[in-house]
Amino acid sequence: QLHLVESGGGSVQAGGSLRLSCAASENPYSGYCMAWFRQALGKEREWVGSVYRGTELPPGYTDSVKGRFTISQDNAKNTVYLQMNSLKPEDTAMYYCAARNFHSACVLGSLTEADFAYWGQGTQVTVSS
Repeated sequence: QLHLVESGGGSVQAGGSLRLSCAASENPYSGYCMAWFRQALGKEREWVGSVYRGTELPPGYTDSVKGRFTISQDNAKNTVYLQMNSLKPEDTAMYYCAARNFHSACVLGSLTEADFAYWGQGTQVTVSS
């Protein structure tokens, strides 16, 4: 059973930055799909971006965060990061890390929360104007 723990959330003003971390309890094999989702109050959970763990393949991002958010990974630490720059009030949400085994659509944005087997508890990001 893979356990995921997010950290790094907080409150920032618009234009600020935060880096979220997702630490995995064990070492998923290369090609595992690691994703970030977010859920704003009263809205459905949406995909933010994802990456194939342990590979050099580029991550995929939802359009609203492209150019502002960057996913990276430290394989030695079993950790995936979400660097968030130029934050906007509409980025305010609970951010979740998720994982599943390999899927060819991992970075394409077509996978939904139902496609992921493992979830963290979430970390809150609040952006004020």
